[in-house]
Amino acid sequence: MGILIPLFLVIICCIIIWRASDGFTAASDYIGRNLSEGVRGATINAIGSSLPELFTSFFFLFYLKDSDGFSGGIGTTAGSAIFNGMIIPAFVILVVILTGIAKNITVSRKVLFRDGFSLILAEFLFIIIISGTSLHWWHGMFLMIIYFIYLFYMFKTMKAPGFKHHLRTVPEFRVHESRKSVWHYLITLDFEPIFIKKSNITSKTAWPLLIFSTFSIAATCLILVQACEWIGSAEYTIPYIGTFEGLDIPIMFVAVILASAASSVPDTIISMNDAKKGNYDDAISNALGSNIFDICFALGFPLFLYTIIYGPIVMHQDVIEQSSELRMLLLILTVLAFGVYNFRKVIDGVQAYMLLGIYSIFTLYVIGRGAGHPITDEIAEVLRNMVSYLNLF
Repeated sequence: MGILIPLFLVIICCIIIWRASDGFTAASDYIGRNLSEGVRGATINAIGSSLPELFTSFFFLFYLKDSDGFSGGIGTTAGSAIFNGMIIPAFVILVVILTGIAKNITVSRKVLFRDGFSLILAEFLFIIIISGTSLHWWHGMFLMIIYFIYLFYMFKTMKAPGFKHHLRTVPEFRVHESRKSVWHYLITLDFEPIFIKKSNITSKTAWPLLIFSTFSIAATCLILVQACEWIGSAEYTIPYIGTFEGLDIPIMFVAVILASAASSVPDTIISMNDAKKGNYDDAISNALGSNIFDICFALGFPLFLYTIIYGPIVMHQDVIEQSSELRMLLLILTVLAFGVYNFRKVIDGVQAYMLLGIYSIFTLYVIGRGAGHPITDEIAEVLRNMVSYLNLF
């Protein structure tokens, strides 16, 4: 019973984020309609779909107000990055194949190498920057600068040869045969008809829809943070209900699975929609671009803002060790996933099942670490030593 209530809240959060993402997707499709294929996925789609990670990291840090809050942010962003790099591409591939859209998908090598190498470099710098026993405002600033450099590079390559461009067309909008009350749409979390009265979406309707969907996702992320905090606690109290027992495990291990999966719902939906339309470059680059946003901005901005307001964060030794192993594991799995993407000239079911297998092993590792299994503890020690070796240089 102890974790059933927060687990139920996590499920509810997934549903709300999923429903709010429909409106967000409609708005972002219109706003980013004129960007080249691959650039839209890695910028507009990636930033928008990663807002849950940004809000979750923000609330973890400002709600808990300690190194545990920062560890929850790392768990969310790193876990989401691994989820995006493994689960989303695998689902995209399987949906395309199983629905008969195509037997395989082909992604532009330029898009794949551009985003893949950018992500690996960002994760390597992430390991170097977030080190030591305390975190300051300039740690967050450096992470944000990395993302802005990536953005500049993305728009620089938008006009480069070899990248396809979208025609200036307006995305289709789901037409509602009958109009219902605003309260009906709010209760069912169907935000599109509230702002778009006709079948045509415009800038005047797209931006309000985008903002409203964003704030709905933000409010949900606050509930998600509370649920994860309860699950990781040894004991927690819900006012007027009672006191319950949690799992008594580091919040980072809770966030790296539950919070990351819940916050990755928009990434999954947008990539699926792009894949169904045949925009495979956007489908994959959204996942990779989201990862760069997650580890650089979704973690860097809350860290920058928090340390400006409250001063440096003093890191506990266990948080230092846990974050070190997770960051190194993220880099290793990303390199491994990049190898899977380039395993053959086309991407098919073989790569999809390979990615699912890798993520399953990662999940077992996290569960083992939370339970203190000797094998996973030894692996964690190796990962920490690798981080220490890199920081020597």
